[in-house]
Amino acid sequence: MCSHYEAPTSAQLAATFSVQVEQGTLDLWPGYLGPFLRRSTSVGEMDDEVPGLEGLHGSFGLIPQWSKDTKICRRTYNARSETVAEKPSYRNAWRRAQHCIIPAAAIYEPDWRSGKAVATRIARADGEVMGIAGLWEEWRDPNTRQTLHSYTMLTVNADTHDFMRNYHRPEDEKRMVVILPRGLYHDWLQAPMDASADFMRRYPADRLAVIEPK
Repeated sequence: MCSHYEAPTSAQLAATFSVQVEQGTLDLWPGYLGPFLRRSTSVGEMDDEVPGLEGLHGSFGLIPQWSKDTKICRRTYNARSETVAEKPSYRNAWRRAQHCIIPAAAIYEPDWRSGKAVATRIARADGEVMGIAGLWEEWRDPNTRQTLHSYTMLTVNADTHDFMRNYHRPEDEKRMVVILPRGLYHDWLQAPMDASADFMRRYPADRLAVIEPK
């Protein structure tokens, strides 16, 4: 599970995804506004057309359309891939295939091997920006009628993952976010609901590393 991550800079986003997104807070926790990427709504639906990307800011933590306020985002920042289709908070976004990519320079997970929780910065070993598979939603404030976007990171079991099994409490199930290979970015954004589960895979352990901030 990931409740804390580092967003890339605007320059990194432009270099990796060829999108322009205004830079905001880089150190992100549930409820903070961070960047996410989705299929551009201005792109047509031709079968042979490669979709463009648009970058938006949204709440880290999915806010379903039926929610009365934004407090739910403190519990919906990660979605279990095994149950996402049934959980009320996520099922609308899943069934509509509202796929997004959450760019991250690094994620932070607690290492308990010393007996204490040590926040550990984890990144791609090659230094590239991570593209985390997620779902996005659009919520309208019932009082102000203003629209707020939000997103959640999809996760898979990591009990036997050579790298991620070292994080979180020893007695807890190990989870990890779904980090997409770069070659699957557009496939994920275009995938229909019945193909979404095919992308729920564990990123190779040898492509992740503990990297200290510069």
